[in-house]
Amino acid sequence: MSEPGQVVEEHFRSAVARSTPVGRRPAEAPILPGSPFTGAQCLELFDAQAGSRHLDLAARRLGKSGRGYYSIGSSGHEGNAAVAAALRPTDPALLHYRSGAFFLHRARQADQSRPPRDALRDGMRDVLRGIVAAATEPISGGRHKVYGSKAAAVIPQTSTIASHLPRAVGLAFGIPRAAALGVSGGWPADAVVLCGMGDASANHSTAAGAINAALHCAYQRVPMPVLFVCEDNGIGISVPTPGGWIEHAYGHRPGLRYFAADGCELLDSLTVSAEAVRWVRTHRAPAFLHLRMVRLMGHAGSDVESAYRGQAEITADLSRDPVLATARLLISSGVAAPEEILDRYDRIGREVAALAEEVCGEPKLGTATEIAAPLAPSEPHRVRADAARAVDPELRRRRFAGQLPDRAGPLTLAQGINRTLADLLCRDQDVLVFGEDVARKGGVYGVTKGLRRMFGGRRVFDTLLDEQSVLGTALGAALAGFVPVPEIQYLAYLHNAADQIRGEAATLSFFSAGQYRNPMVVRIAGYAYQKGFGGHFHNDNSVAALRDIPGLVIASPARADDAAAMLRTCVSAARVDGRVCAFLEPIALYHTRDLHSPGDGGWLAGYPEPEQWAESHVPLGRARTYGEGTDLTLVGFANGVPMSLRVAGRLARRGVHARVLDLRWLAPLPVEDLLRAARATGRVLVVDETRRSGGVSEAVCTALVDAGYDGGLARVTSEDSFIPLGAAAEAVLLSEDQIYAEAEKLLASGRP
Repeated sequence: MSEPGQVVEEHFRSAVARSTPVGRRPAEAPILPGSPFTGAQCLELFDAQAGSRHLDLAARRLGKSGRGYYSIGSSGHEGNAAVAAALRPTDPALLHYRSGAFFLHRARQADQSRPPRDALRDGMRDVLRGIVAAATEPISGGRHKVYGSKAAAVIPQTSTIASHLPRAVGLAFGIPRAAALGVSGGWPADAVVLCGMGDASANHSTAAGAINAALHCAYQRVPMPVLFVCEDNGIGISVPTPGGWIEHAYGHRPGLRYFAADGCELLDSLTVSAEAVRWVRTHRAPAFLHLRMVRLMGHAGSDVESAYRGQAEITADLSRDPVLATARLLISSGVAAPEEILDRYDRIGREVAALAEEVCGEPKLGTATEIAAPLAPSEPHRVRADAARAVDPELRRRRFAGQLPDRAGPLTLAQGINRTLADLLCRDQDVLVFGEDVARKGGVYGVTKGLRRMFGGRRVFDTLLDEQSVLGTALGAALAGFVPVPEIQYLAYLHNAADQIRGEAATLSFFSAGQYRNPMVVRIAGYAYQKGFGGHFHNDNSVAALRDIPGLVIASPARADDAAAMLRTCVSAARVDGRVCAFLEPIALYHTRDLHSPGDGGWLAGYPEPEQWAESHVPLGRARTYGEGTDLTLVGFANGVPMSLRVAGRLARRGVHARVLDLRWLAPLPVEDLLRAARATGRVLVVDETRRSGGVSEAVCTALVDAGYDGGLARVTSEDSFIPLGAAAEAVLLSEDQIYAEAEKLLASGRP
């Protein structure tokens, strides 16, 4: 049986050779009478299409020889070059993974300083570098094969099963919002966001949610200049898409302008793509461009398409080959003769083959340090300086209506977060605060109360009830120049949308070598111990889904003063280093005032004046120690901190002197502070309110052992259970009595 690439090649060559030449037409003339497109333009697009086809063939050869690692090709989708032609090279593009021709044409558009042939060659070389995982590949540096380019405004996507659609919607939201607020994001104010997907991806819940969010904004007359492009080849790996389904699902949606074209016919694709782009740019509203395409050579290099498709289907797709269709257009219009088309095609093929050999000899990533370099960039001195920047005193006084938080006396945790958000909004025009019930209501627990009144609805706003869209708004707004501070209303709700952090936010810097970043601080109300309200969804104590995300900062303050300093640090780490931060706020401590006894005010804390922000700065990965006891170290976080302090008080009454270490940061863990506190007493009890399996204490104990700590070590945790409603919750949540009992047990063990 012939290899799929060979079959496609032979069909293309024989069909071109059989084409009947006609009289000559100048390349500068319209390709057809009355057409707005010239023969020269179509030749350039043919080059991009041919380049993409040869890249697919080269990827298969490289894979067979063990030198290439990626062979999901673009064959049959080369018509997307027409979409690139309709756009400006400054329009941000989030591409479908079969967008080779789009990428090559965009790379040529973006480099006007060089001859088009040279720019095309560079684009082909860069794609090949990705295929062989060369460290010289200019976007990901060999970490993954992606279509991406900072110069060409192509934002890399590693998994386009619709996970990038929320980001695209967020960017389309963010660009006009940045222009309105005077925030510099690097995009033209009239940019159109291009978001590609396949017909199978269009069925994904993430796609449905993102498109709904775009329509939800447009319905309220919020500018939303996004063009969704569905490249419909009629099949998702082996599962057919029902004929007519995409038009049925998206062709009649209120508020979504629908355009359709034959993606295999260049002139139809060019005409309709230009119309769709023009409509979005003019109306600043979402549109859906449906391009009917074919898939040639199967899903990927390892795919045996004949196992699930009949030969008649496969042959029928060959007849709609878009590269062949463009070749026939050029021949039938008189722009080129058949032999000239084949010569042009073969020249590009030789270039690709030579480039493939060239890039195979280029260096590869070789060390873990090299690979992980973009994950956690850190300039702590710049972060500190940014966090300590003062607010204009007069502006601050007006915003707070004279009621300055540093003169209001001790504050609760909720009040401390609220005042810090207000100060950040006052000082930094790039900060946005948003989420479900955040603006008008001021948050379920009042944490954002008054912020919309102080700073207006453009900077503090409510979102629809969809966590994927909340985080997608943040992802896109970050690319538009903002430092977004979205709120996830409850920790349990995060799991609906965790991939927007795990698969999108956390990977962008990694797969773009830091050229694109997602500065954001996701506030999450979480943990357990709420009284009189809750059950599982309002008392979730699982953070395992966050803890193993590379590069993610996880802050977990327990007191108002720490929360204020840590929130400033997170916002500055996002702005300076591009970090993605999760800010976990213990709900049960939001309004807690007392520590040991009613009325003692022991859990309130003062708010520093702006002049003291440098002094009160809390760097990433630094813990806080309470007391100097030498008998036992209690290590906790969030609710575990006041619980541990109360247990330390009980122990002190019987002559045992314990110190309490508040981790404050769950990632990066404060290992140096932890080790210092452990060695100071020789006995460590880790107080972990999360679950025993996958809980924070696993990482703490491991960190101590890895660092060589050999003293007494134990942990006490909540149960491996969801949290039930009412008093039954006490049966599965960690209690102070359990902490005390385990401390007694550790002290009695004789260690150290």
